[in-house]
Amino acid sequence: MARRRRPTARQGKDGYWHAYVTVGTKPNGRPDQRHISRPTQREAEDAADELLDQLRTAGAVPKAGKLTVQQWMETYLDTIAPRRCNPGTVYDYRSKMRNWVYPDHGGRRLDKLAPEHLDAIYTAMAKAGKAPSHQLKVHRILSRALEIAMRRGHVVRNVARLVDPPSVDDAKVEALAEVYTRQVLEVARRRRNSVRWSVAFALGLRQGEAIGLRWRVDGQDLVDLDGGVLHVWWQLRRRIFEHGCGQTCGRKRGAECPKRSGGGLQFVKTKGKSRRSIPIPPQLLPAFKAHKKAQQKERMAFRGKWNADNAVFTTEDGRLLDPRDDYDEWVSILAEAGVPHKKLHIMRHSAATMLLAQGVDIRVVQEVLGHRDIRTTGGYTQGAQELMAAAVEKLGGHLFGAAGA
Repeated sequence: MARRRRPTARQGKDGYWHAYVTVGTKPNGRPDQRHISRPTQREAEDAADELLDQLRTAGAVPKAGKLTVQQWMETYLDTIAPRRCNPGTVYDYRSKMRNWVYPDHGGRRLDKLAPEHLDAIYTAMAKAGKAPSHQLKVHRILSRALEIAMRRGHVVRNVARLVDPPSVDDAKVEALAEVYTRQVLEVARRRRNSVRWSVAFALGLRQGEAIGLRWRVDGQDLVDLDGGVLHVWWQLRRRIFEHGCGQTCGRKRGAECPKRSGGGLQFVKTKGKSRRSIPIPPQLLPAFKAHKKAQQKERMAFRGKWNADNAVFTTEDGRLLDPRDDYDEWVSILAEAGVPHKKLHIMRHSAATMLLAQGVDIRVVQEVLGHRDIRTTGGYTQGAQELMAAAVEKLGGHLFGAAGA
């Protein structure tokens, strides 16, 4: 059957068949035409039909050009993601793209990326023994980048939406037993910066939020001891060193670059739900005040050498607390308390579990911990139920004696 569609391909002096398809209007008002060139008339007209079908079903076609997956991901990670993510997160994203996407799919045209290619990436990761959570993170990075690419007209669809995300089983959240918590706090009470550990157990602060607490910024008290309010508006992070040579030095890591830039500890503003103001437990106010008075004495002793920029928790000579040193202090406290090794994050888990076990509304707990999604907070309910069951059993034993008596 004869083809009834337009345009009709015509053979040029170069021997190829050429067709021109109008797909819209350029910003200057002129028609946006795409030139198709193929060895045969059939191939040229089939390509024109495919472009017209895409225009009809999707309402748009990709921008002209041969943007590759790697080119777009590098653009996204260099110019778009840094506006939403901290440098360490972007560094992690780049690493995942280099390891799992660029080797087999980096040179592929972005508009030719298909769902099957994403399936292949996740399958390769699974065969390499990577955890489902690792696969899911790669999926989310790609999905976000492709969503931006679609908004900007580089692709007409986000193929990540057409793929089932790698499934991750809900991990059981572990909280520190009450007896261990008391042992840890008893040891911490004898250390410098003892309030750092108390406030983490009481309010579930993340490590960066706890060591990133500041007394005062821009004329505003962020640790308001008179009002009894803690403003979690900053966090302390170690910034990753980046290439200062445009990645021409041949070294993989930015820290190894002769012209490296950035790096070091820096305060970063908390965002979204993480930016919150929390009442300070009244029982902690005397400890905070004593800590502030002791720090003022240290500041006087070191005078001009003190450079911690109003940080609540510092070293003795006024330097910011390094996250690694903070972790080592935690390990030392556990060892002295005779408590088995636990991750630093368990203090946050414990705070959430204890709040829920006390009957605090789950949405209040969400606000205290700064969870973006209430489902994250809901993950602690099982541990809270176990605590409540133990408490009820203890109460029953006290009132009624041993079971069956």
